[in-house]
Amino acid sequence: MIPPPTNFKPERDIPDLSGQIALITGGNAGLGYQTAKQLLLKGAKVYIAAHSPEKATEAIKRLRTETSATEDQVHFVKLDLADLRSVRAGAADFLAREERLDILFNNGGCMTTPVEQLTVQNFNLQFGTNIPALRSSHVARGLPARVINLSSWAHNLAPAPTGFVLDTLRDGEMRNKQTKKWGMLAPWRLYGQSKLGNLLISNYFAREYSDILVSCAVHPGFISTDLGQHQGVMGLSFRMFYTASMGAQTQLWAGTAAPAAQINGKYLIPWARIAEPGVANQMSQSLETESMLVVWMKRELNGF
Repeated sequence: MIPPPTNFKPERDIPDLSGQIALITGGNAGLGYQTAKQLLLKGAKVYIAAHSPEKATEAIKRLRTETSATEDQVHFVKLDLADLRSVRAGAADFLAREERLDILFNNGGCMTTPVEQLTVQNFNLQFGTNIPALRSSHVARGLPARVINLSSWAHNLAPAPTGFVLDTLRDGEMRNKQTKKWGMLAPWRLYGQSKLGNLLISNYFAREYSDILVSCAVHPGFISTDLGQHQGVMGLSFRMFYTASMGAQTQLWAGTAAPAAQINGKYLIPWARIAEPGVANQMSQSLETESMLVVWMKRELNGF
């Protein structure tokens, strides 16, 4: 059971963010929208990164109405996480407009999509889904930039013992064979790998770039959002979960109010807490698994 909310209240406890720049992937809906809303209320300049200009534009209109944000305070960056070229173009667009990035919320994602759904580059859709700007933030402010990666309790569903069957992350004969063996659990195994990947990459950045940034992974809780759209009847249960505004609390705490030194390289859980030792499973703490994933990702991303 998730414990009662902590004493962290975004409206009360998030400090003044005037002059700070944040980018939120998937910021047009769900947890991303609620995160953007609270940041704007505290004076931050927010970039909403999303693949649909129409949905982002509508979200920005609502955010301006709900927060009284100025036209120059909230912006759209076109970015499709299912297309690596779009991710590169979106980063270039942001860097053309801003020299630094103070808070990055890697919030966008999808859940238990059908096995046959792939990214443009034929990666598993759930798995496929910028250091210079973050370094500039550290130089300009004398404080570490913050990178908040949305993970999930579902990282525990990744296949043991290593957490990954790398052949399933990209389309091919081996992927088809393995997903057939997993049967009805295949979407969950694939989803678990994606969320374990979020956690391990968060740990990697926390260690490799500890001189300029803070990186942590967040389990937001069991939240009522559109993530359950691929669940069929099971998806109806998502409507019984916590609200998106509650789900945004832990990543908001991590991005704005939590002591930087305490959360770097940590796994955060509802509500605004650091997971106790032993809560995060062994796969998420394995340097060997992390190294394997980093090597694989660097190889697969070569050229993008």
